[in-house]
Amino acid sequence: MSHPHPELKAAPPLPDGGLRVVALGGLGEIGRNMTVFEYAGKLLIVDCGVLFPEETQPGVDVILPDFTSIRDRLDDVVGIVLTHGHEDHIGGVPYLLRERSDIPVVGSKLTLAFLEAKLKEHGIRPRTVRVREGDRRKLGPFDCEFVAVNHSIPDSLAIAIRTGAGMVLHTGDFKMDQFPLDDRITDLRAFARLGEEGVDLFLTDSTNAEVPGFTTSERDLNPAIEQVMRTAPRRVIVSSFASHVHRIQQVLDAAHQHGRKVAFVGRSMVRNMGIARELGYLKVPSGLIVSLRELEKLPDSKITLVCTGSQGEPMAALSRMANRDHMIRIGKGDTVLLASSLIPGNENAIYRVINGLTRWGAHVVHKGNAKVHVSGHASAGELVYCYNIVKPRHVMPVHGEWRHLRANGDLAIRTGVDPDRVIIAEDGVVVDLVKGRASITGKVPAGYVYVDGMTVGGATEASLKDRLTLAEEGVVTVVAIVDADTGALAETPDFLARGFVHDDATFEPVIPVIEKVLATAAEEGVGDAHQLEQLIARAVASWAFRTHRRKPLIIPVIIDA
Repeated sequence: MSHPHPELKAAPPLPDGGLRVVALGGLGEIGRNMTVFEYAGKLLIVDCGVLFPEETQPGVDVILPDFTSIRDRLDDVVGIVLTHGHEDHIGGVPYLLRERSDIPVVGSKLTLAFLEAKLKEHGIRPRTVRVREGDRRKLGPFDCEFVAVNHSIPDSLAIAIRTGAGMVLHTGDFKMDQFPLDDRITDLRAFARLGEEGVDLFLTDSTNAEVPGFTTSERDLNPAIEQVMRTAPRRVIVSSFASHVHRIQQVLDAAHQHGRKVAFVGRSMVRNMGIARELGYLKVPSGLIVSLRELEKLPDSKITLVCTGSQGEPMAALSRMANRDHMIRIGKGDTVLLASSLIPGNENAIYRVINGLTRWGAHVVHKGNAKVHVSGHASAGELVYCYNIVKPRHVMPVHGEWRHLRANGDLAIRTGVDPDRVIIAEDGVVVDLVKGRASITGKVPAGYVYVDGMTVGGATEASLKDRLTLAEEGVVTVVAIVDADTGALAETPDFLARGFVHDDATFEPVIPVIEKVLATAAEEGVGDAHQLEQLIARAVASWAFRTHRRKPLIIPVIIDA
């Protein structure tokens, strides 16, 4: 397997007739998926998603791919192709369209509907091109064919990109459920046909590459969901991703079967299910859906609520119910069904919500104690199947953390792909397909771009470090009035501290330290306020660490007397 190397230089110009592939997100992380293809001077973008922040990134709303490497070439972009409507694939589109609003956005019916609802909030009207499986479209020099794949959101597509340099097949996110609720299976016949024609580079979903066997069928959840609806003594509150139309379909069907009425709770859930219903992806038995107001008149045993918040997100409906901060009061006899996965890194938040709900008397049914979730991604058995069908010349695992990418690469090798032709790349690594051979040729910038409220890219690693310091160590402001002539303190400095353990006497020992620093500075003729502030900050910081073992953020302010 060829691995990226930290010593990679900026990539050289692309040779004539070559195809360049650069992932700006989604490699080494689960999220912010974005891949840029370059051929004959034009660029094609596949997906543009966001990554959700971790605890070490306080105050950040979402994280975007880094557009630096394409910013001065936005006019060369012939289109953005979206494989499906999940946030980690479409969430970054509004930010890219802010920079050039008329880039054509290509996707399936549901994907574009979800995107347009999102863009409305940003005040952007996109140029959209609707495609469906079986379609072939020319986007500049890229000849794109769209292939049906099954995933945890309807209408997902894989994309075959034909260029003069060769063919790339990108699976998007997919699995191979053989009994999907909408009967739209992953089109392995198309995969085989493309394999016969010759796939030069196969980009495959790595999320579940470490999981042996096959991903369970969505229909296998039916008994567990049905049992909850049948046996729950009072209300049933179901929490799921607001985009998982098939999971919610099963919930609606089971509720209907047991004479329950359903209300949707939470803005994204109401919006997405409205769109899915309008477009015919969600089949709702008549009279099943009622408003919250109508629901209040019904007996508890006839009530089902469908809400968001299965990942423990603090603002989502479920977390607020657990914290008693929601109009829906969870009580004894209520059943809460968490019909989703634990996203890696969110486990603590989710268990906190489960504990909160249990404390109010609810019975919580989740993936850990019942069969109420299956993954949206292909497991190792399915990936191997695809390698054997497609017989690709090169494989580049995508959509996963390092361990997932490596595991996926190993699977390809076990099916007979030459290890030298399995490319494990990171975000920003440039892969060129020239004369039938793919190789890593350099890298481009692909850092994290933080969205913080209304600002994009304003928050930096350094400012996040400051935030963590503020959170963990506190802040001390030192206000020193300095005599302009002598350079000595004109009066006792003031100390304003937050989150740093202290009473008024705490800072007395540091006053001589400050005096000493100022005296030395005066002797050496340092009178510049900014330099003095730096000296004081350093002295107070080392004092705080010596005496209190704390590293607060020090803000020095010098005023001339």
